[in-house]
Amino acid sequence: MPSDPPAAPYLPDPAITALADWLGAPVNAADFPRGELRFRNQRWAEAVGLGDLADDQWTRNFGRFEPLPDNLPQPLALKYHGHQFRVYNPEIGDGRGFLFAQMRDGSGRLLDLGTKGSGQTPYSRAGDGRLTLKGAVREILATEMLEALGVDTSKTFSVIETGEELWRNDEPSPTRSAVMVRLSHGHIRIGTFQRLMALEERDQMAQLVDYCLAQFPGPLPPDDAPGRSEPAVILLHQVVERLADLAAGWMVAGFVHGVLNTDNMNISGESFDYGPWRWLPAWDPGFTAAYFDQGGLYAFGRQPEALHWNCGQLAVALRLLAESEPLIAALNRFGPLYMQAVARRWCWRLGIEQRGEEADARLVAACEKALRETGAQPDAFFHAHRGGRAATGELGEALEGYTPVDDAHDYWRDDAPQSMLIDEVEALWSAIDERDDWGPLHGKIAALRRMGEAHGKAPAPAGHIASKAS
Repeated sequence: MPSDPPAAPYLPDPAITALADWLGAPVNAADFPRGELRFRNQRWAEAVGLGDLADDQWTRNFGRFEPLPDNLPQPLALKYHGHQFRVYNPEIGDGRGFLFAQMRDGSGRLLDLGTKGSGQTPYSRAGDGRLTLKGAVREILATEMLEALGVDTSKTFSVIETGEELWRNDEPSPTRSAVMVRLSHGHIRIGTFQRLMALEERDQMAQLVDYCLAQFPGPLPPDDAPGRSEPAVILLHQVVERLADLAAGWMVAGFVHGVLNTDNMNISGESFDYGPWRWLPAWDPGFTAAYFDQGGLYAFGRQPEALHWNCGQLAVALRLLAESEPLIAALNRFGPLYMQAVARRWCWRLGIEQRGEEADARLVAACEKALRETGAQPDAFFHAHRGGRAATGELGEALEGYTPVDDAHDYWRDDAPQSMLIDEVEALWSAIDERDDWGPLHGKIAALRRMGEAHGKAPAPAGHIASKAS
């Protein structure tokens, strides 16, 4: 972010209630032993009119889940299906979270407050519905780093430690527990549409498409696109564009999400639901984040393919409303849109103005080659060559003719950039786990926000619509 988002009054708008009868199930939050506020995202609280809440009221709203005024009277656990590592699963849904509230920001954009670790729901299966405190800390770090690098991401809004001991098979146990609230532009997943397709709920599918077009507005399909006036076709074009840009954002950030199942794909195009994520220590397309992804399905270099495949599953679901031809035409736009987004974001991160498709493609190729050959950590590479500086050989030739942007921020004069490698993540958690020292985490958040100010706002796709008037 170039600066804090603009403050706004509290504008409740639980628009989801029009779909609530079939989209989810009313649930209650767990009754936690205690509630100790560990993190509140004040700048985003200001943006949705909740910045004036005292800490004790904040804890009641986001730890005990007292309803916000004129908002959802009871949390809603959303229903969806999904492909998990390409295997279809009809028995999923919000198993440890729910939709808590909806409100507008100052530009009229609808935003959701959703939870993670808020207790069991009808979709918990064998899970306890809880979240480890370490998992919450990791989500703070992932969202703050991605936001600073211009990736469209959910925001970690609140973390409250809950006083339970949790047992997990993949980390030291017992471990501390937390409940987290995320702020995002919707929680409608590709898997939400897949569920309606499986149940052949055509009327509900049409309602969901209309809701998404109203609440997540975007540009119309190209003039020559078949079926460009059909709501389902319009939606698929918009989702393809958003997910192509998201894939490019991850790649240029050097980020590996780890679990790109269709129930983890938000129609709004936001990155969310962070589990075994990693940042690259070196440019390696085969790098995986999840220890259980032994086949590398969601490896770093396969992320664009995964998001394209997921768009294909949305197209299959939308066949309930539209013919194949216009949906296939929308899917076929993913590759070109992705390449455009990579070039746009690559030049932005390097701090140079774009020169055109051919020149930008040569530049990206030269940078990737240099990254592979030198073994440079990607954050260090972009920092070292900001504005085209310190480039020699083939990379220097590729950068010739590019115009640097104005980089007045003193961040660009730092000896080293901010990064988020696993050793630092573990060190930040160890300070909390061993000494209950939250200072290093808050220091890191401040440093990441300073980096975000230096980068400024990432360039949006042409014709992108970021908000909707209320």
